[in-house]
Amino acid sequence: MRKKLIAVLILLCLALTMTTACGKLTGPNQPASASAGNGSDDSATVSFTDSAGRVVEIPKNITRIAPSGSMAQIVLFALAPDMFAGLSSKWAPAAEEYLDTKYYNLPVLGQLYGSSDLNLEELAKVNPQLIIDVGEPKSTIADDMNGLSKQVGIPTVHITATTETMGDTYRMLGKLLGREKEAEVLARYCEEIKQNTDEIMKKVGEKGKANLLYCLGDNGLNVLAKDSFHAEILDRISNNVAVVKDISSKGSGNPVDLEQIILWNPDVIVFAPGSIYSTIGQDKSWQEVKAIKNGKYYEVPLGPYNWMGFPPSVNRYMGMIWITQLLYPEQANYDLYKETARYYDLFYHCKLTEAQYKALVANSIYR
Repeated sequence: MRKKLIAVLILLCLALTMTTACGKLTGPNQPASASAGNGSDDSATVSFTDSAGRVVEIPKNITRIAPSGSMAQIVLFALAPDMFAGLSSKWAPAAEEYLDTKYYNLPVLGQLYGSSDLNLEELAKVNPQLIIDVGEPKSTIADDMNGLSKQVGIPTVHITATTETMGDTYRMLGKLLGREKEAEVLARYCEEIKQNTDEIMKKVGEKGKANLLYCLGDNGLNVLAKDSFHAEILDRISNNVAVVKDISSKGSGNPVDLEQIILWNPDVIVFAPGSIYSTIGQDKSWQEVKAIKNGKYYEVPLGPYNWMGFPPSVNRYMGMIWITQLLYPEQANYDLYKETARYYDLFYHCKLTEAQYKALVANSIYR
């Protein structure tokens, strides 16, 4: 009898030991396949319809994304920098002082469009769950997205974005990434600045628009032509005097000669960063141009991006604030430092100091 009792006690101890050991599987080291019941299974997917009308199976819990290009990078960085597995292109040196080091030094994966240098090996190394394309759709967008997804074995979506529709772009991205609250803040900001710009220009009226020219290039003799894609904001807020026959769609604009600029004779010239702003005042050949003669020429602020575009994306909203305040201070009536700090907080997660602000606009506001 005593032997039987001892045997029963031993069996009970073994059973308790096994139960305790199995219980450890429900702890933090539980394999993903065993955790499907609590919603943390990385293999779980949901259907998402992108802007190209494609129904794509995407991970339910997204934590690692890759932008397809520079447009996607700047738009997504405002919403989900912590999700970036890599960058489409290296940040410019001007970005370093505004960005957290962990984001500035992310691996570069390349671009699907533009430079078309997407690095499949680097993409495989960082292993994103999702590739996101943001911007105006090409006619081949559905085939492009399907082809890339098939090639790399990673779901790929396209979200259309324009200056007019950026609010809806952020709302769609918020649903995609599970950040609807944060996306709504960005959406409302974009819509607010666009509406403000429209109201300012309504007060200014067509007759009150400044005759303006945007010059770029090493010698300042490239211009962003009226009705070109890259001149969208210029055309909205000024009388863009750069009227040409064959409009370039490139960011480098249309090449012209100084004689043509003298004929246009703009009241105001804005020079792109890296152009000839710093030497133009001493160049006698430009003194016949009214804007140069009267000292009404400025340099577009740069950091992390050109405020007027390049890429032509959400940085344009900061550009709208700056350029309307520059040209029409009575109608715009912005506190430019306050607005710049607000923008940098929202889109670059940077607490902009007054010293940083002054450096940004040193060549960009009335002297």
